[in-house]
Amino acid sequence: MHAIVRTVGIALTMGLVVGCTESDAPESEGNGSQASASGRDQVRVVGSSTVYPFSSYVAEEFGATTEHPTPVVESTGSGGGIKLFCAGPGLNTPDITNASRRMEPGEFEDCRENGVGEIVEGAIGYDGIAVAEASSEEQLNLTLEQMLLAVAAEVPQDGQLVQNPYTRWNEIDPALPDREILIYGPPTTSGTRDSFEELVMEAASEDMEAYGGPYTRIRQDGVFVPSGENDNLIVQRIEQNQAAIGVFGYSFLEENPNQIQAITIGGVEPTPQVISSGEYPIARSMFFYAKNAHFDQVSSMAGYVELFMSEGMIAPDGRLADLGLIALSEQEREQARQRVADRVTLERSDLEDH
Repeated sequence: MHAIVRTVGIALTMGLVVGCTESDAPESEGNGSQASASGRDQVRVVGSSTVYPFSSYVAEEFGATTEHPTPVVESTGSGGGIKLFCAGPGLNTPDITNASRRMEPGEFEDCRENGVGEIVEGAIGYDGIAVAEASSEEQLNLTLEQMLLAVAAEVPQDGQLVQNPYTRWNEIDPALPDREILIYGPPTTSGTRDSFEELVMEAASEDMEAYGGPYTRIRQDGVFVPSGENDNLIVQRIEQNQAAIGVFGYSFLEENPNQIQAITIGGVEPTPQVISSGEYPIARSMFFYAKNAHFDQVSSMAGYVELFMSEGMIAPDGRLADLGLIALSEQEREQARQRVADRVTLERSDLEDH
């Protein structure tokens, strides 16, 4: 497995510069960045914690194999990254944002209102949302409905919704173990959280008459614990509390095979094959979004994006597969690569079609 060099360098900087005007931005910066009045060289990337390991690997490889500075990559969550990305068109804002879900139409409109008018979308692969536990535990098998009843703020009882009373798994179903329900999961800024709400909670509740339609409100009584944008912290917490389970991207399950194991969902265990086939019920696509105008203003941006979309990175036998990336089909990869190469502008209708 390839080593990942975690590059987090703008957590404070981005918080400061987003509120500045472009004319306020410094003309030169450290860390190899070569900024000028007309542009800069170092690429700035924010966004999804799930896409972060892949983006970081590409950034390190790009810095090591070209004369350009290594791009700066920050894990802010999909929603947080898109907010920073959409703050404005200037060079004091991120060039690229990673996302473990597709941009939402409302986010697209926020970008347009702030002057970010031309956006290029790159689809890089698939990911499964892993529900995992300590390797020392007997492997759980849960259904989407049981997961919903464990995390929902309210649950159906006697034909109406009541505050969730469940604190142990066997209270949901006697066939489940007599074990505390404690779930470490993503925060509200995370694309993994958005996907979990859609693929687990909405999917499980849409046919439950008591909910009156899809239901996504997560309980806040300490049973579900939002655990920040660093998914490695969830892995550490599972190791510390053997009863707990965690929710995060499949790549973190792939990276920690000795510490954690997958919980099967409906009898299906996440593997690259079943995730790409659609058999695993909690799977989603992963993307990055780039500002078209910045390709002409950030001299290394085209090279970084080209490397990211290359077969050497995103093919089934590419380097990112070792980190848990699940490849698109050959046709899907070629279509995605061509759209990025041609800088095809994203339209709101593209987002509404999915």
